[in-house]
Amino acid sequence: MIKLKVAAVGAIAAVLAAGCSVRQGDTPPPVAEFPTAALPFKGKLTQGDPNQLPPSVAMSLTNDSSIQFSYREELTHDEYHIPRVLTALDPVTYVGAPLGDYGVTAFASLTITQGDKVLGDYTAKAHVSKSYTLYSEPTHAELDDAARAAVRQKIDDQLYRDPPKLAEDGAAPPGRLAE
Repeated sequence: MIKLKVAAVGAIAAVLAAGCSVRQGDTPPPVAEFPTAALPFKGKLTQGDPNQLPPSVAMSLTNDSSIQFSYREELTHDEYHIPRVLTALDPVTYVGAPLGDYGVTAFASLTITQGDKVLGDYTAKAHVSKSYTLYSEPTHAELDDAARAAVRQKIDDQLYRDPPKLAEDGAAPPGRLAE
């Protein structure tokens, strides 16, 4: 009789544990839609850090151009935690089940101008998250870097779709792309 009660309590605990430990998937790394290459024109950076640019913009910098790049990024952080009372009673906690996750959202904007004319205006948003357990958790720097890489890739992908439009709008004189 006692063995039956112990087995029943164990079965109930297993069912509850399975219900309490829903794993949220981690964000996969960004996938480039286009290969990394310089833009078909050069420009100078008027706003932003040259070490924190989308790769295509970084490869297209010069000080001798009437085209100007203005780049800005913002990061916001969020967290989700399973209540401790639930995780303390959940046996899967002790074998490495997720206890919550940390996330970072990156917002970026790039404006390309020539004089007073706006040649291109691009914005992108990317969110990355990673679960943590009793035994491991991601660092804030790791998540920040992943969010920045993802949002920069989105800006790059938008730029790679637009070079013909940028050339038509006067980003470079005909026949003088990629000075």
